[in-house]
Amino acid sequence: MALHPEVAAYRAARAVTGTPPLYAQTLTEARAADLAAIRAGTGEVEPVAEVRDEMIPGPAGELPLRVYRPAGPGPLPTLLYFFGGGWTLGSIDTADGICRRLANAVPCQVITVGYRLAPEHPFPAAVHDCHAATRWVAGHADRLGVDPERLAVGGDSAGGNLAAAVTLLCRAEGPTLAAQLLVYPNTDQSGEPAGPADDDPTLFNRRSVAWYRTHYLADPAHARDPLVSPLLADDLSGLPPALVVTAELDPLCAEGQRYAERLRDAGVPTRLAHFPGMIHGFFAMPGAFTDGRRAQLDAAAFLRERFGLQREQDRPPDTGVQDG
Repeated sequence: MALHPEVAAYRAARAVTGTPPLYAQTLTEARAADLAAIRAGTGEVEPVAEVRDEMIPGPAGELPLRVYRPAGPGPLPTLLYFFGGGWTLGSIDTADGICRRLANAVPCQVITVGYRLAPEHPFPAAVHDCHAATRWVAGHADRLGVDPERLAVGGDSAGGNLAAAVTLLCRAEGPTLAAQLLVYPNTDQSGEPAGPADDDPTLFNRRSVAWYRTHYLADPAHARDPLVSPLLADDLSGLPPALVVTAELDPLCAEGQRYAERLRDAGVPTRLAHFPGMIHGFFAMPGAFTDGRRAQLDAAAFLRERFGLQREQDRPPDTGVQDG
């Protein structure tokens, strides 16, 4: 596996500065460092017609939402986006750049959810918060200007895991979803990742995966719960059409690809976008990685298609995307 030149430059810069891995820091330090790294790599901050914060009722108190609304009248197709950070780091600020770009590029309304973090609030707090927010948004479609027939969920890393878990809950309890966007998602916490074995401390690695899992799961037996490990669900049929994004040098790559295969086998229209030479986190850092920009454009094209906004020029570029 060859490093993309931009990844090699990124790794070299981190090695020179001696930046410690997040798992070697305190939670307070790691949370601040995670947000700082994402802001440094997000690139230009795009203006959006309207950005506002709201508070809504959640399972254990109020939950913050941030609403990104592009220009345009009437109810809009809407994406609920769940930020990454291993269920331990992150906030609604973490996904700010992603939400702004998708709101403009689709265009659609994007709403990100400030779910509770572990270890203060271990599984299943984050899953229940994200599902509750999804149901609340669908139930208040008129107030928020949401087209309830065009509601999707998505997220990166732990956020992709939460999006996949929410689709399982929505299948059983509603609301109906039009699509799911899963960016290098965790899909199987029951064993060691089958991805690259290199535990390079300058990059997200298998030690990172274990560190997050230890914080998220108060009981290791929870790893076999499908809401933790969607890949272990008995039945994936009836879930919304999916785009799964994977990166070759990500320890979560193999389980993301297996999840895409299982979705297809269950009859779910699924597209896999695989990026050779890329690392975990690239989607959130388009200022550092050209493929981060390309992956975000792929995501926007997929959502346009699922929302019925497809245009001829929206056919995805050749990035390893496979239709299914």
